[in-house]
Amino acid sequence: MFNFPFMQHALIAGTLIAIMSGLIGPFIVARRMSFLAHTLSEIGFAGASFALFMSWSPLVGMLLFSVVASMSVGGLGIKEQRSESLISAVSAVAIGLGIAFLSLSDKNATAATGILFGSIFSINKGDVLEVAILAILVILVTLLMFRPLRHFAFDYTTASFSLKNLQLIEVLFLGLMAVTVAVSAQVVGSLLIFILMILPASSAMRWGRTVWQIIGLSILFAVVGVWLALGLSFWLDLPVSFFIALIEAIIYFVSLSRKK
Repeated sequence: MFNFPFMQHALIAGTLIAIMSGLIGPFIVARRMSFLAHTLSEIGFAGASFALFMSWSPLVGMLLFSVVASMSVGGLGIKEQRSESLISAVSAVAIGLGIAFLSLSDKNATAATGILFGSIFSINKGDVLEVAILAILVILVTLLMFRPLRHFAFDYTTASFSLKNLQLIEVLFLGLMAVTVAVSAQVVGSLLIFILMILPASSAMRWGRTVWQIIGLSILFAVVGVWLALGLSFWLDLPVSFFIALIEAIIYFVSLSRKK
């Protein structure tokens, strides 16, 4: 099946996205920001719909909306006591905007389906290059800032007193999360973004004893899920996102049965 160019592109892009999501996911889960990540995906849906309306690449729209939202609404959502209500309100507005932009654009239903559920088999060489650049950027920044990010995510109470540039680290992390959301949507779509970002990390939390073990297992679970899903999707002619969701959910439920 890898003799086909579209499968080669899907494998490269899917692997990079899985590594990036598996790397960022444990920080999101440890910092208890899963709900915000899901909201950013819905904001990304509005961005992708706006991009279609403007005849841009959906990735450009998702990046624009997600990054801006993470820098503004994200910070408010973390600090306010009623953060869930605030994020829910923003999420509702984002979905409404996404529907409005889709209705105003002249694109067909296939474009909308690709935004919502992913369209990895339609990725071309140019898309792979964009994904590679963004994924490598996120991975490099995360590794360079690993120690303060680890402190920020896994021990926030202590970090609030010991880290001098906590606000900068927070903004940086929100930016990394926004880019990861926008790029990961190429595989699983905006509605199912938490599959690759949250489930592998949550499963890894049940097995790993150190932060590096958790990150390594999270990446492993994400990559295995993408690889298996690509193969199953090719042979059974069902959506990749369905198999990723199924595989990651199975790994998660198996992990839940393990006593820590």
